[in-house]
Amino acid sequence: MTFKDRKEAGLRLAEALEKFRGRDVLVLAIPRGGVEVAYQVARALGAELSVVMVRKLPYPENPEAGFGAVAEDGSRIVSETVQYELDEADISAIIRAQEEEIRRRIKVLRRGQPLPGIKGRTVILIDDGLAMGSTMKAAIALCRKRKAKRIIAAVPVAGEWAAREIAKLADETVILAKPVPFFAVAQSYQKWYDVPDREALAILSKWESEKSATA
Repeated sequence: MTFKDRKEAGLRLAEALEKFRGRDVLVLAIPRGGVEVAYQVARALGAELSVVMVRKLPYPENPEAGFGAVAEDGSRIVSETVQYELDEADISAIIRAQEEEIRRRIKVLRRGQPLPGIKGRTVILIDDGLAMGSTMKAAIALCRKRKAKRIIAAVPVAGEWAAREIAKLADETVILAKPVPFFAVAQSYQKWYDVPDREALAILSKWESEKSATA
């Protein structure tokens, strides 16, 4: 299964999540790639939309690879083997750098506002895909701490290993494609690029305008 772009992926994911329409659902996008996908889902379901800040913990010599992730509330997912690859000072420095980026993104993408209430609600966590799944794991941990009633991890594409790992943590997973062989999330998109702040912010601003118009 190949998607033209993140918009199409979001529309198709929304179809798979149709059963959640009309419920008290909170859609949380993992930025920045997940924002367009989540926008399409929230719009189709009539759900509330926001962004949850989580960051991969990258290896210094290979930023595309990571040894875990950290969420905005401090929830961390860290590989048990990283201690054999990096010293404690390096690990702490990487975590601090990603926490600083999280603070910056909260200021820019959420305009400094807190997350909407999660306790007792069904939360749909959305990204544009899962490679290792670390950021999704950190987002799930945050939602568990905030006592979400039910956590749904929903993505257009995932590797089989990541899909199994996330299924252990979420109450339900919705994944449209699990390509074999799996190399990267980008392989399932015809149009793929790193989403800049301005694009993610424009989508979120459009959501706010649409919400105000229908209020």
